[in-house]
Amino acid sequence: MFNNIGPMGLILIAIVVLVLFGRGKVSSLMGEVGKGITAFKKGVNDGKAELEADASDAARDVTPAAAATATAAPAAAPAADKDKV
Repeated sequence: MFNNIGPMGLILIAIVVLVLFGRGKVSSLMGEVGKGITAFKKGVNDGKAELEADASDAARDVTPAAAATATAAPAAAPAADKDKV
């Protein structure tokens, strides 16, 4: 549908928009669109940085979960053996 617009069609659309809304409204609208794009990019970058920070925190913790429980288990086992004797 929009494949046949071409450069002349875009210029015609721009002229119609300028006539309908005026130069002041169009420039303020473009300024708001620019602010929105900037805020969106900042949000994407912040989200990406947060995900990378979470991934780096997970990568730093190299202690396996089984090793952490294995060190706690032997300390509890001798106490149970003393009760049996």
